[in-house]
Amino acid sequence: MDILQITSMLIVTAAAFGAINYLFLKLPASIGILVVALLASFVVLGTDLIWPQLTIAEEMRSFILGIDFSDALLEGMLGLLLFAGALHVKLSDLKTEWRVVFLMATMGVALSTVIVGFGFSWLTGAPIMIALVFGALISPTDPVAVLGVLREANLRKSLETKIAGESLFNDGVGYVVFLVLVGLAFPSTHHHDTGLAAAAQLFFQEAVGGAVLGIVLGWLTFRLMRRINDYSLEVLITLALAFGGYQISLYLHASAPIMAVCAGLFIGDIGSKHGMSEETRKYVEAFWKLIDEILNAVLFLLIGFEVFAVAFETSFVVTGIVSIGLALFARLAAVAVPVLMLQPFRSFSNGVIPIMTWGGLKGGISVALALSLPDSEWKPMVLAVTYIIVIFSIVVQGLTVTRVANRFGREPDLM
Repeated sequence: MDILQITSMLIVTAAAFGAINYLFLKLPASIGILVVALLASFVVLGTDLIWPQLTIAEEMRSFILGIDFSDALLEGMLGLLLFAGALHVKLSDLKTEWRVVFLMATMGVALSTVIVGFGFSWLTGAPIMIALVFGALISPTDPVAVLGVLREANLRKSLETKIAGESLFNDGVGYVVFLVLVGLAFPSTHHHDTGLAAAAQLFFQEAVGGAVLGIVLGWLTFRLMRRINDYSLEVLITLALAFGGYQISLYLHASAPIMAVCAGLFIGDIGSKHGMSEETRKYVEAFWKLIDEILNAVLFLLIGFEVFAVAFETSFVVTGIVSIGLALFARLAAVAVPVLMLQPFRSFSNGVIPIMTWGGLKGGISVALALSLPDSEWKPMVLAVTYIIVIFSIVVQGLTVTRVANRFGREPDLM
């Protein structure tokens, strides 16, 4: 199949599964599509066990493996999704929460990576560097999953800003940490120099370079849009920024996710206030909301279908179930330590630690990073455990985060 046929089939399937969810399951849109995709996948696998001569599962497996999920997300959809998500997070809101967001996106990711890494190594006997790579890919919360659930959860503004802001930034930081650790764990397959000094240089180049590039490109786009009053052209310019900026980041070896977030924040706040007419603002917001929802539907569909690419051996499933608790404990530490550090200097709304712990969803980025790992004896286990944690996070945590927020966040917001 060519790219157009694959895209057409995914969109048609996402629309059909979305309709099934809307009419029967009535779950939040993205989670509903994922659940229907999982159910359809299990039906196909069950049919294959009963009537193996039909080879439906084998054909589905060939189709899914023919779609490079890692490349499709990391080098295609992710830039648009992060840019769209950042457009709706206002700098004025983020300014009041920047300390806790910064600490969670840096210290929190590092702490979670270490906890999961050493825990996974102890559970499985994996080499510590391999285990730390797993810790890096599973630690960041996925902004795509988080922002999709936030639209349905109706959380308080301060909590929503913390969760959304942290997920946007810790995703980029986590990706950079992942690249650094992969370079140390698989030196023969990595194109960069290895060693701590080279790793620190790579981290600085990716993280700081991505932020600077995003701000510069956002500012240049903003200056151009101020001189134009044509909503269709301005929508096209924002699309060019998301696509072009992402490709420039990849070419310059700067962090493309961090670039997309910084550019989206700049355009969504400063650009929206000072560079767009009211008509343009409405069209830009509506366009990117639609792009976000369509890509979310396709992404969650693909996550559901990736079950065909995962080897579910008994030991992998047991390790995955235990690792759910490990990932939640690491997430708790990543939230609680920054909050407790800042508590003497500022007030936090009631229930911030349990709500942010449970609301820190894992998603497609973790699966894509696991799929992108170089081949090794540990890759099948890492992929299976990652997939189990992601499915639990999206379905169980995603469907119950509102209940957790209502349970622990009853007092008035202190912010």
